[in-house]
Amino acid sequence: MGIKTNLNSVIKGTGSYIPENIIAGNAFLNATFYDNGVKLDKENSEIISKFSEITEINERRYIDEDQVSSIIAAIAAQRAIDDAKIDKETLDHIIFCHNFGDVKMGSNRMDILPSLAAKIKQALRIENPDCVAYDLIFGCPGWVQGAIQANYLIQSGDAKRVMVIGAETLSRIIDAHDRDSMIFSDGAAAVIFEAQEDDAPLGIIAHKTQTHAINHGSLLVMGKSNNPDEQSGNAYLKMNGRKLYEFAVLNVPQVVKTAIDKSGIDIKDIKTVFIHQANGKMDTAIMKRLFKLYNLDTVPENLVPMTISWLGNSSVASIPTLLDLVLKGHVEGYKVNKGDYTVFASVGAGMHINAFVYRF
Repeated sequence: MGIKTNLNSVIKGTGSYIPENIIAGNAFLNATFYDNGVKLDKENSEIISKFSEITEINERRYIDEDQVSSIIAAIAAQRAIDDAKIDKETLDHIIFCHNFGDVKMGSNRMDILPSLAAKIKQALRIENPDCVAYDLIFGCPGWVQGAIQANYLIQSGDAKRVMVIGAETLSRIIDAHDRDSMIFSDGAAAVIFEAQEDDAPLGIIAHKTQTHAINHGSLLVMGKSNNPDEQSGNAYLKMNGRKLYEFAVLNVPQVVKTAIDKSGIDIKDIKTVFIHQANGKMDTAIMKRLFKLYNLDTVPENLVPMTISWLGNSSVASIPTLLDLVLKGHVEGYKVNKGDYTVFASVGAGMHINAFVYRF
């Protein structure tokens, strides 16, 4: 079936779930941090303060002990269905973007069978067998890639409504002895895309994705604890923070520029940029570099809403959560109006980079 270019993928509804457990910096005052197997000799208060200065993260959210990714995702999914005011049985696809599946408290074992998308369909009690549910594992850029997949499905004519979920519980797979673990957080959000027939460019109007695996695939991996005395055999999320920062600042702007140029719009027409909440200073540097590619020295004020200071980095959940909060008026100084051009962009394990231009 050929692409039907008059079918646009537009956002019909959004929903999110933000865990209630607020984990401030002082929660790590009694931690024992190691680097390269050696205990850090600085005071934890100094380590925490420096961390906040570099990342702009002051708080993060962790799920309750009896929760897992599919449970919080089901809440977000139901909220998106309610927001869209649709019959859940009319969903053609559920795409669940995550990285670690369901991880129970104290286990570190990743459960991805059946797929989390199937668990969501079961939790929502959707009977329609033609609603196809599958997972997408793509690092932090997973939700953006899921939205791009939804766009393919809708433009092909094979789907009219696709729900794309981003959910992660990073608190379950982080190393308590790694100071980088203070970046990570839990959360879930869902967005329903709907086919809309219109000759005018609406919804997702251009996108671009890249994978830099050969030289950069090891920047975010699973590895052993920083504590040399731990013999549990558990694997934890590990990243090369400095190298990852350098990679992102250099490469993400290029991918975003490609998407913008494909859309045919001027960068000055973009009203909001929804960027993965990875590291506050890194996101600022990425935006400066992007505008520099267009020979512009300043980034407009109120262009990039940020929630990282109080929500931390919830991986695939960060962008759809940010979108939901902005659309519901919960991020001060930011709102989206009809006709606005916006950009969604992310970077993460793989290393993958992706972006799409969206018109409301």
